[in-house]
Amino acid sequence: MPEFEKKYKKTSHELHDEELIAKDDFGETAEEIEKNATAVLEKYDREANVRVYKGISRRIVRVLFVLFSLYSVFLLFYPGEIRMERASFVGLIVLLVFVNFPATRGGPKKVNFIPWYDIILMGLGFVSYLYFVINYRAIINRGIMLTPLEVWLGVIGILVTLEACRRAVGLPIVIVASLFIVYAMTQKSLRMNVYNLFYTADGIIGTPIRACLNFIVLFVIFGAFLEKTGITQFFIELANSIAGASSGGPAKVAVISSALMVSGSSVGNTVTTGSVTIPMMKKTGYKPEFAGAVEAAASTGGQIMPPIMGAAAFLMVEYVTMPDTIVTYGYIALRAILPAVLYFAGIFMMVHLEARKNGLTGIAREKLPKFWPLFLRKGFLLLPLVALVYFLMTRTMAFAAIAATCLAMAVSMVYKETRIIRINYTDENGYRIDFSRFFDALESGAKSTLTVGVACAVAGIIACVITTTGIGSSLISIIIGASGGYKIVALFLTMLTCIILGMGVPTTANYVIMATTCAPVLIRMGIPSIAAHMFVFYFGIVADITPPVALAAYAGAAIAHGSPMKTGVNATKLAIAAFIVPYILALNPAMVFVDTTVLEVIAIVITSLVGMFALSMALEGYFHGPLQALLRIVAAAGGLMLIYPGIVTDLVGLVLVGVVIAVQILKAKKAAAAA
Repeated sequence: MPEFEKKYKKTSHELHDEELIAKDDFGETAEEIEKNATAVLEKYDREANVRVYKGISRRIVRVLFVLFSLYSVFLLFYPGEIRMERASFVGLIVLLVFVNFPATRGGPKKVNFIPWYDIILMGLGFVSYLYFVINYRAIINRGIMLTPLEVWLGVIGILVTLEACRRAVGLPIVIVASLFIVYAMTQKSLRMNVYNLFYTADGIIGTPIRACLNFIVLFVIFGAFLEKTGITQFFIELANSIAGASSGGPAKVAVISSALMVSGSSVGNTVTTGSVTIPMMKKTGYKPEFAGAVEAAASTGGQIMPPIMGAAAFLMVEYVTMPDTIVTYGYIALRAILPAVLYFAGIFMMVHLEARKNGLTGIAREKLPKFWPLFLRKGFLLLPLVALVYFLMTRTMAFAAIAATCLAMAVSMVYKETRIIRINYTDENGYRIDFSRFFDALESGAKSTLTVGVACAVAGIIACVITTTGIGSSLISIIIGASGGYKIVALFLTMLTCIILGMGVPTTANYVIMATTCAPVLIRMGIPSIAAHMFVFYFGIVADITPPVALAAYAGAAIAHGSPMKTGVNATKLAIAAFIVPYILALNPAMVFVDTTVLEVIAIVITSLVGMFALSMALEGYFHGPLQALLRIVAAAGGLMLIYPGIVTDLVGLVLVGVVIAVQILKAKKAAAAA
């Protein structure tokens, strides 16, 4: 994976310069770690399983991806009829998926090779969408009265899109979509289903693709430009300067840097940052299963941390409706802050207690960058993120993404090593402008868009079947009946469904399915829309670290050379907030700042953080010494009460946690006096 290799080589060389790592516990050099990380990506992340191109073929493919990014931006400024522009967008995605992804995973890869059957599938799929783009006015005017050719082109387009999704995303979502299509065929004719799924703005080119085209692709490109400025490495260096020298410092570095990271794939984030942080954690003394779990849990949490959350958060703008409120991305991001802070605070606290329990130290201060010199030298790299937050709150999402991208390009010009556009001088050619990094960013953004885009297209199929066949209402009745009208039971059933779907369905598609099926159930039972959608969003994400299919945890285990299942269990424990907070915000939406005051919000923040610390003590079984079983139970009960907003629960929780802390401090003093 060229983008990963370039980024990782730079990271490993810089760390060598600072003498932070040379070999991990198994004697691996940086080059060997890089090779292992690439293999892990190809095994656990479908985005890394790509064709290999070299020479002129590589340049042609590069041009195709760059043009796709430019075309996506062009559509924003010069939009056409919605069906035409969305169909052209999906058609290009399908074409590029076949260019980029082989039919199978693993095995030797031929250079500059696309088999004949892939060329045929690629051509058929692209022609199906191209026909729609060229003839969209006639098709719209005729409505359901499709010609036989249009019916078969629609069938081909749907099937090829499903195959593209299988290659880029995986088989589970294709199975789910296929089952929905089979159900739709039992309800309506082939002509009607093809019209609904392929030719209307409710199917493949429906709401998920609209969000992908209007918002997601722009933020993906923004993330690619940030990567080329070196901001990823800056986050790691900044986290090292803040927490690297403290107890278990490298693990805290992993948590902080992952929280700051512009989110992408959970697996990709785990491998990219974990290739650096996991060997550092192991060198400090953390067990492999714990080191891999820390990185997996923290990287997965990147999707819930504002200002740039996972792609599903952009779709949430389309699905969430609140009385007398215009729902914007800023509205969503603001209400996601406290749950995200609790998530990362919980991981940070458990990492700290694990380090104190095992007597782990940090990295020697002389080997770490100093905060203020580092911040004064590279702090300007944060300006694009600051601008992004400001514009998200004051302007449209598209404007915010474009403005932040332009600012990222501008600030990159400060130092030679970060410049997106470089001016080189040679005696032979004089001054020459080098746009290679600029085109690298556009290419990387296009490739990252493929997976999200094709997942959105297939999610549109599922959402269309749910709305056009009435199965959504049936599912709502089934869930309400099974829950007996009890909110907590409905929440539990929804959680199970989200996690099961999330084991094979990407977060974006998972969210679309749950937003059209289970979220309406929760809303009908009195849970505010924002809380219901945040609930399904969270549990769709934690599937990446929840056994038995915890891909992010397994990727972390592969880098750490630890047990995959133990790593998954540890990651689940570290991410305990993600299993508790959604229930609390659904039952008491004050946590997402609904029907509350400023003073109440301040109280909720303070008590929730204390509650997370109490839960961390209970799970780690340590605070100023080992905690007895009874004290762990009391700490857990007190922590849960403090996290749940309410005066009575807060007071009871404070008393319980205070008792545990007092008992542990007295024990520690007695032990010190006896020694």
